[in-house]
Amino acid sequence: MALIACQNASFAYDGAPAVSGINFAVGVGDYLCVVGENGTGKSTLIKGLLGLLSPCCGSVVTGDGLKRNEIGYLPQQTAVQKDFPAGVYEVVLSGRLASRGILPFYSRADKAAADENIRRLNIESLRNRCYRELSGGQQQRALLARALCATKKLLLLDEPVAGLDPIATQELYRLIESINKDGLTVVMVSHDIRSAVTFASHILHLNKTQVFFGATEEYLNSAIGKSFIGGKRDGD
Repeated sequence: MALIACQNASFAYDGAPAVSGINFAVGVGDYLCVVGENGTGKSTLIKGLLGLLSPCCGSVVTGDGLKRNEIGYLPQQTAVQKDFPAGVYEVVLSGRLASRGILPFYSRADKAAADENIRRLNIESLRNRCYRELSGGQQQRALLARALCATKKLLLLDEPVAGLDPIATQELYRLIESINKDGLTVVMVSHDIRSAVTFASHILHLNKTQVFFGATEEYLNSAIGKSFIGGKRDGD
């Protein structure tokens, strides 16, 4: 059974189509990378998977007992978010907000989850630091720990390495790979096609519509895969 799937889904803003004809399913333990040029609907699709944007036609369905408020999400960072004046522990703990419902205080289980994911991401030394004082790579680790606090099944990542230096980028990729190997399903939007085909089990290629979905090996042997990867290399 698919953990989450799009069935002929299309999404629009104020009646203007953003991306259409989306048909794919993500199973438990998959690592799906969503690729394509800027403005082709990748971030729009993530909003649809999160339930922040309803399809104008078709549907997005979940399975295996997954609820929308049980999806971990790491969005693209804005300048305002990078300057957020809170401690790292508070940022990570806030990942439990969606599961609290109307409860006014964090529970013991919430705090235990924050502690666990701080250890998991190896940021114990940053626990009492102010978030806005961290490097870009450290901030992304804190946000990844926050996203992990929200889920045990599905992690959605929107350009998680954008703006990071090469060392921090590879460290974050290795963390995401380890999390996936531990059994968590990953859906990641990325412009980094080389890393996409290195780490992902499946590729979804968008260009205002779905132009490819399948196993990474199939993508590498497809006309669109060869064209896109070749074009990226030529542009380096």
